[in-house]
Amino acid sequence: MRLVPNPVLPGCHPDPSVCRVGEDYYLVTSTFAFHPGIPVHHSRDLVTWDLVGHVLAGESWLPLDGSAVADGVWAPTIRHHEGVFYVVFTIARDKRGAATYLTTTTDPRGPWSVPVPLEADGIDPSLFFDRDGRAWFTAARDATADGATGPGEIWLRELDLPTRTLVGPEHVLWHGALTGQWVEAPHLYERDGRYHLVGAEGGTERNHAVTGATADHVTGPYRTDPRSPLLTHRHLGADEPVQNVGHADLVETPDGETWALVLGVRPVRGHHTLGREVLLVPAGWDEGGPVLAPGAGRVRGVEPGLPVTTDRPADWLSLRGPLAADVAGDVVTLPPRPVPLSGRGVPAFLARRQDMHAFEFGAALDTGRIDEHDAGVVAFQDENTFLAARLVRRAGGVVARVAGRLNGEDVAGPEVPVAGEVTLDVRSDGETYAFRCASDAGEHLLATFPHTVLSTETAGGFTGVLLGLVAEAPASAGPVVFRGVRYGVPEQVSEGAGGGTHHE
Repeated sequence: MRLVPNPVLPGCHPDPSVCRVGEDYYLVTSTFAFHPGIPVHHSRDLVTWDLVGHVLAGESWLPLDGSAVADGVWAPTIRHHEGVFYVVFTIARDKRGAATYLTTTTDPRGPWSVPVPLEADGIDPSLFFDRDGRAWFTAARDATADGATGPGEIWLRELDLPTRTLVGPEHVLWHGALTGQWVEAPHLYERDGRYHLVGAEGGTERNHAVTGATADHVTGPYRTDPRSPLLTHRHLGADEPVQNVGHADLVETPDGETWALVLGVRPVRGHHTLGREVLLVPAGWDEGGPVLAPGAGRVRGVEPGLPVTTDRPADWLSLRGPLAADVAGDVVTLPPRPVPLSGRGVPAFLARRQDMHAFEFGAALDTGRIDEHDAGVVAFQDENTFLAARLVRRAGGVVARVAGRLNGEDVAGPEVPVAGEVTLDVRSDGETYAFRCASDAGEHLLATFPHTVLSTETAGGFTGVLLGLVAEAPASAGPVVFRGVRYGVPEQVSEGAGGGTHHE
């Protein structure tokens, strides 16, 4: 099998799930509290992925007002059966599964049907279509069975396709391979008349691992694959360029090869800011079941240092719901909202994933149009941790400053008077975030922070950093126009905002 460059989908794209239809592959990932939800990526080679739509947008969107960034849409699974695409996913509240939904389409580019709720506990739902045409639903939840060997369990129930409801008895399949670890991310596969259950254990941090079990019947009993963990990086040490590897979904090519898509992170000095990314791993089968990364036992294709740059077009995201923002080339217009980034509503915030370590992201604003606004460019982790280079009007005129929150504590830097058109940007070399402003009066370094303050290891949560634009103000204050919006490699930025679209 060929050696592929990793990650194949950089930036915050956690919990990958994949299906193949003919020569086409379709991939979905988690989006938490961001809108639109569940991006659908398409590929012909499993390496190059193009965004072709979103599952949750328009009429299929589910409101997330009041959600923390780390809640919202968790761990979708995509499957295809007899001309129909199915996606199941969980809506989480307070970092626990609150409701599970099913949505369908005949075109993965959309639109998708209005999601219907399923009578299902837990998180990480998945679907399996057996050779006899029956559909089965699996998910992970806290253990309910007497004598359980782990705190979590994988359970199964039949899905009636005509009514889109779960029917028949529940079957508890498995409590995991690792005693004392919570098992999650279940996916079922059938091969040569045997059923293979692949899961994840060890938490989605450094001890993350892919584990497995097998059975003669889809309803069990399942026996732990004694080779578990089937794939992990927890034993490779802190210098390994990829960490937190787990949450696998398998797919077979038209030529009969098997590959696994997994998540992982690329930390810099022990802290990661890009979130959990999608990695591609060769796989195979033997008499015991799936073999991940045969002959290597690890994810390959990522070199130490600060690898992987990207010219991927922006997938612009808002928080918790649609925002009537206009994107036309490198000009973005935001309608102001009084909702702060630290709140739980829908702020005037439009952002893209940070998907490379060294970057520059910036835009220009006209100080003459800054009235009641607090507007600028943001490096955003969640509602408790974000930093922004902002323009705000004082009695003596407009000033630029850095303001935000770190672990729930407000931070603010010194104020620099500015006038005319002002460029605000945030730059990183992978180990720092530097915020600057520039105008005809000169360039000023507003503040510099170590990358660790925006990392998941420091801030918690499940997402990576997003780079965005914010316009906090009363709705009566009028729109804010960001010109020359750019994102790319420092000193070589050539990409504009990308595309002429209306984001809502």
